[in-house]
Amino acid sequence: MVYKRILVPLDGSEQAEKILVHVKELARMSGACVVLLTVPEPPSASSGVVGCPCEDDDWRDACERHEKDAASYLAAKRESLEAEGITVSISLERGPVVGTIMSVAEREGADLVALTSHGRTALSEVFHGSVAAGLLHRIDRPLLLIRSHRH
Repeated sequence: MVYKRILVPLDGSEQAEKILVHVKELARMSGACVVLLTVPEPPSASSGVVGCPCEDDDWRDACERHEKDAASYLAAKRESLEAEGITVSISLERGPVVGTIMSVAEREGADLVALTSHGRTALSEVFHGSVAAGLLHRIDRPLLLIRSHRH
């Protein structure tokens, strides 16, 4: 199959980025555009921000900084891939991760969704495991899922 648009959800971790080796090869072979997506998780109590999210200026400021960091991360990844001759677009979205990935896949006309099955921390590994499982059971298009091991 020749892919035209490959959606790649990333969380900013090296583990998640391991999918890019496979995606770059697929994009080169098929001339596909790669759509990099991140759905930043809001800051948690572990980030030092406390209080009700809907009323706390510190929490809102932390969310804005977190989203700016995510946008910078995506821009850097886009620049790196474009330097290798790959066409890239980026998308930073809010919402439930699995549903957001599915919505962006539909909106972007992705004919492949590619991701790793583990994230950056123990909590994130559980989270990403559930993302991978959620997509596996609900996505309506081909899914390339690579297990990422830390070594």
